[in-house]
Formats: sequence, C-alpha cells, structure tokens
Amino acid sequence: MSRRVGMLLFLATIMLLVSGCRSLGSGEPAAPVVPIRFHLESVDGKGAVVELPRSGVKIAINAQPVFTESDIVDIDLARVELGDCLRFQLSGAGARDLYRLTASHQGRRLVVFMNGAPLGARRIEGPFADGAILIFVELDDAALPKMVETVKKSSAALQKDVARR
Repeated sequence: MSRRVGMLLFLATIMLLVSGCRSLGSGEPAAPVVPIRFHLESVDGKGAVVELPRSGVKIAINAQPVFTESDIVDIDLARVELGDCLRFQLSGAGARDLYRLTASHQGRRLVVFMNGAPLGARRIEGPFADGAILIFVELDDAALPKMVETVKKSSAALQKDVARR
C-alpha cells in the first residue's frame, strides 16, 4: 500500500511541475498584453513613413509614441454618424496629456498601432476634452468586436499590474 501512495505522490509532483507557473487563483492564464501605440504625425514630414493597410495613405510619424497601452483604461466600439469606430479611454494623467497635445498640434494626425501595425489615423481638429480618442481603424467591421474583447482583457490585466506597483 505504501508503494502505491508513494507512486501517487510522485505522479502528483510531476503533474505540478509540468503544469508550470499557471495561476491557481482564477484557473485562467493571464491575458497577453496587446501593444498599442499612438504616434503623432511628424511636423516636417521627416520621420518613419507608415502606410495604412486599406487606404494606402502614407503618414510620416515621430518615432516616440505619445500614448501606449499603459495609458489606456478602456476600449469600446462606438457608433458615430460615419459608422463604427474604436473609442480609447485614457487614464487621468493620459487624458490631461491628450488635452494638451491636441490643443497644441491641431491639423496633425494621431496614428494608432496595434501589435506593431498601423491601423488607423485621426486628424486633430481641436482639443480632445473628454480623455477619449475616437478613431476609425482599417479593419473589417466583423473583426472589431473580437479585437475589442482581446484589448479589454489585455488592458484590465495591465491596469491591475500597474495598480499593484
């Protein structure tokens, strides 16, 4: 009998080691962080030139992003007069930075990148006072809900990690 118990303990130990560092709390692995970057259009046309996937519009952007996934607290689909777009809600500090940026850079564009690919651009027509960036992305409308769900999970995990620090 003791040999059988020893064998069961050995197998249980092996199973725990094989399962790795998976969290025992929720039973779900942590959501991977989706890299999101907002770059400002270059004032002089110099800088990296990116091309939007559908329209082929080319935009020269500054190398340094002005907002990243750590500034985003929520993302949703928004229905506006022209159709569905993404609404990125920024944190308090991000919202203040957004207001200052959009007040001083009118006429230029913000370009959103996800997973390293440019997906859309928004011309700055005036200060964004509500801390949100509404932007049309060049993806099929059918793909937007799944993308929003993935980014929401990523954002929630990232914000939880930021809150722990």
